[in-house]
Amino acid sequence: MNYNSILKKVGLCLVCLATAQQTFGQQDPQYTQYMYNPSNVNPAYAGSTGALSLFGHYRAQWVGLDGAPKTAHLSAHSPIGDSKLGIGGTFTNDKLGVMTENNISLDMSYTIDVNRDFKLAFGVKATANLLDVEYDKLHAYDPSAAELANNIKNKFNPNVGAGLYLYSDKAYVGLSVPNFLTTDRYDDNEITVMSQKAHFYLMGGYVFELNPSLKFKPAFLAKAVSGAPLQVDLTANFLFIDKFTVGAAYRWDASVSGLVGFQVNPNLMIGYSYDADTTKLANYNSGSHEFFLKFDIFNHKTKLNTPRFF
Repeated sequence: MNYNSILKKVGLCLVCLATAQQTFGQQDPQYTQYMYNPSNVNPAYAGSTGALSLFGHYRAQWVGLDGAPKTAHLSAHSPIGDSKLGIGGTFTNDKLGVMTENNISLDMSYTIDVNRDFKLAFGVKATANLLDVEYDKLHAYDPSAAELANNIKNKFNPNVGAGLYLYSDKAYVGLSVPNFLTTDRYDDNEITVMSQKAHFYLMGGYVFELNPSLKFKPAFLAKAVSGAPLQVDLTANFLFIDKFTVGAAYRWDASVSGLVGFQVNPNLMIGYSYDADTTKLANYNSGSHEFFLKFDIFNHKTKLNTPRFF
């Protein structure tokens, strides 16, 4: 066995160990810049911006570690005319080792006025999940592992979810379960297909105007699943002259992050974040990278004093 083969085996083992620690708690893709696109996990967000919102997101996790997760996400949502309804669609491609998952979702929301400042949206989500597992690729690491099961190609799993989203121009709180039903998912630790449990999400944020040129937005995202510790993301972003965003984040017992963003114009925003692990896994990878692009096409009746901050 040569040195490169040893490194590949070590890399796979590390991915398995990391996955084993998070198997039941982090089956859904995770995003550091969750606050810019809550529709990832909450269907009630659909239409809340008052615009046709297009969002592209890419995350490369644990760069340098063979078989580490890579996630690409595209979404679009919009209010339906002058009604209280919103509609949205998402596509997510998630890769981990020999597994590839494709999720296609449709979101619908209904919004009511709570008072002059706040609106409350109710949302539902329908998802088609397609799972591929290429067991034959495992022979590169362990010839016997590839014989444990036949390849899985486009295994279909339907799912449904729901959410609530309370928001104003300066604040939001959301509660959601994007997938109620138990579905199949590849377990890189056991080299088999396992059942994925429902995830519960609670999120919130507020915009403080410190002065005419500076805004501060703290935010949080809590993720819970039966049989696993609660996972919490805490984020603090600063927006300068409605153009430049700089922030930091902490994922409890997992990583610290730096975030930057640039509002190119009132309709277009781009952003980047970098995660550094705070676990022993940091010795074997160079961190995680995220990129996003957000484009809002506002209708004529929408008027915002500043670009939307969430």
